Amino acid sequence: MSEHNPYAATGRDPGLPGRLLRAERDALMPLLRATPRERFELRTACPGWTARQVIAHCGAALVRIVEGRLEEGVFLPEANARDVAEREDWPLERVLDELDRGLTEAGPVIARQDDDRLDAVALGEWVHAGDVREAFGERGAYAGESAEHALPLLTATSRRRGTPGLYAHLPDLPVPLPLGNPCPERPVAEFRGDMPTLIRIYTGRPLVGTRYQLSGATEKELCIYR
Repeated sequence: MSEHNPYAATGRDPGLPGRLLRAERDALMPLLRATPRERFELRTACPGWTARQVIAHCGAALVRIVEGRLEEGVFLPEANARDVAEREDWPLERVLDELDRGLTEAGPVIARQDDDRLDAVALGEWVHAGDVREAFGERGAYAGESAEHALPLLTATSRRRGTPGLYAHLPDLPVPLPLGNPCPERPVAEFRGDMPTLIRIYTGRPLVGTRYQLSGATEKELCIYR
């Protein structure tokens, strides 16, 4: 790909996850604190989870990183479900405060890691913020100003998770975004569409009502969360 592509792999930027999380904090927390409580019971794109439960999961995951409670299997579905269940009786304000703390403090901890395994958690928190926005009927789900931080993390995570090589042609990028891992056995796949749809494909979110072109790979192959 072109050397001018701002999202091409140039080595890990340890500060990137923190910048994404702080940008999301500044955008999301005012919305959450101003939203009527009954709206937190709306269902999200995450099967079985309400907006409140998604927020509880996000706060729990980030504070685990902050406090170094990263035992084996900590981010598997069973562990995530336990974290959410533990917060069912918490007042909503406490759930929001934990998320605020996590979005603020997790970035520097992630930056100190020797590898990028926790970088994908930051990306996942941003995607979950999109899940909540969508449930609330807000604009900007899986997009917005913080996308400039999310796209490089998507590039890195798609490579780490072994998805097929793909060039994403997005309206706001001057050159295609390279994702995944090209291999000589198959041509590089092509995506044409907008960024929210690209995020939906790579994170397994519903695609109802979207318009895009995808050739050379299937949606299932591209999903980074399995």
